[in-house]
Parts: sequence; C-alpha cells; structure tokens
Amino acid sequence: MHARLAQPRLKNLLRQFPAVVLIGPRQVGKTTLAFAEKNLRTTATYLDLELPSAQRQLDDPEAYFLAHPNQLIILDEVQRMPDLFAVLRGVIDQRRRNGEASGQFLLLGSASGVLLRQTSESLAGRVAQLELTPFQAREVLPANAAALDMNPLWVRGGFPLSWLAPGDADSLTWRESFMTTYLEKDIPALGPRIPATTLHRLWTMLAHNQGELLDQSRLASALAISGQTVGRYIDFVLPDAGAPFARLERQRWQAAGARTEGVCARQWHRSCLAGLAGSGCAAGASGGRVELGRFCD
Repeated sequence: MHARLAQPRLKNLLRQFPAVVLIGPRQVGKTTLAFAEKNLRTTATYLDLELPSAQRQLDDPEAYFLAHPNQLIILDEVQRMPDLFAVLRGVIDQRRRNGEASGQFLLLGSASGVLLRQTSESLAGRVAQLELTPFQAREVLPANAAALDMNPLWVRGGFPLSWLAPGDADSLTWRESFMTTYLEKDIPALGPRIPATTLHRLWTMLAHNQGELLDQSRLASALAISGQTVGRYIDFVLPDAGAPFARLERQRWQAAGARTEGVCARQWHRSCLAGLAGSGCAAGASGGRVELGRFCD
C-alpha cells in the first residue's frame, strides 16, 4: 500500500471525534485506508453495507452497535442505509456517557453529496469529514522527481487500480470501464435521470475545450439542451469547474520550469475524466484540485 497523505489526518480525527466520515469516489482507496486503520487496533469491526449479509446484521442497528463497546465500527457504503444516521446519533451519545469519547465509528461513502447531507443533519457536532482524493504526485513519485516524471501520472490518472495496472493498455481498459459504470449506474443511483450518452458527450466536449473560458451556450447547442440544463449537469459531475486555482497553479509550475504543453485534450479525456467523478484527477504536486486544462495549452 502506498502511504496516503490522508492517513495521519484520519488518525488524528479518530482521536478527536466519535465519528469520522471518509468520502471520495469509488475505487479511490477508502476501504484500503480503513483496513490499514483497522489492522492497527486490537478490536475493530468492518461491515460492507453493499452486502445483504451485512445489512441483515443491522436489522436492529442499535443493539448491534451497543453490543460492540470500545470498538471502532467501520461501515462501508453507509449511504446504502440512510436510516442508520438517526440511530447513530443516540448510540454515539450513549457510548460517550459510557466513557467512549472518540473513535467509535468510521463511515465510508462514495455518494458524497448524500452522505454529507445526512451527517450534517443528524450528526452535527459528533462527526468530522475527510476527503480521500486519487493518488497525488507526492504519494507515488520520489521527492526529487523531475517534471517529465509526472507524465505517467497524467496519462494513467490517480486512481490506484489505474496507476498500478501492469501495462498502459490495462490501465486504459480500467479507466474506460470505470467511466462507463459511473455514467450508467452510479449517477442514476443518486437520483438524477441524465442519459449516459449525453453525459459522456459533455465530458468529451469539456476535455476537448480545456484551457478555454466555459461557454455553456455552445455546449448546450451541441447537446440540443438548454444552457441551464448544461449548468446543472456540470455542477453535478464537476462541482469545482469554475474555481480560479488552475491559473495560479499553472503559473507556479511554469515558474519552476515545467513544460505544460505536453498534455493534450485527448490524453486528458482518456486519463483523467474518471477522476473528475469525485474530487479531481491525479492531483498535482501541491495536492490541490485539478481542473480541465490546468497544464494544457
């Protein structure tokens, strides 16, 4: 396992708060990070709530949680059972009264919007939030890496199974499969009824228009939908597209002598759009979010 920058932060939050929510896109490494924390403890319980057997164990969630005192309980894909949040509030308070001030629950979820809304409404003051991004350069490259050493990370993206694939063809196959699953299954599961073909065309157009001002009316015309609809689609799949960070980060890299013209729009579409489903593509050396066209001319 590559050392993750989020790992020490997770440890600190579990020492401070009764519950910690670890969010991030699918396949970004949340479960791996959770098991690394579990293996450091003498007692900890893990439940994957995508499994019917795990859901059956929580037919009476209050009884189950109280039957595991002084243990970290890890609930993966917790957004699958939204009714748990009301129970967690009471259980956390009861375990607090029994002397468990922190480290009671680690909640993992890939539907960040749903999960954050649930925790803010039900667990205010009892929970901390931590976002796990795809691999950043500092996590997979040596500290003295040259600018050209970044190329494999730009091509493969920062998702662990893409970065660690045995060959470039395997990495590309994984990324294409990930994007298909996200567009055809994950987004509809969150509620919006957006045609997968329309979203895929939108992502392709965003990639090919990297480094330019966002012209929603032109995108709307090409997709035969309204400008407001384009705006909603972009807000849903790429919530930070308008952030001003990209220009500043590009200037910093240019000042350091990095070449920025090597990543073309087609490469970006192939390697990074999967990362845009959550918190950004393979994040740059600063650890910040990545927008389309950050290093492209």
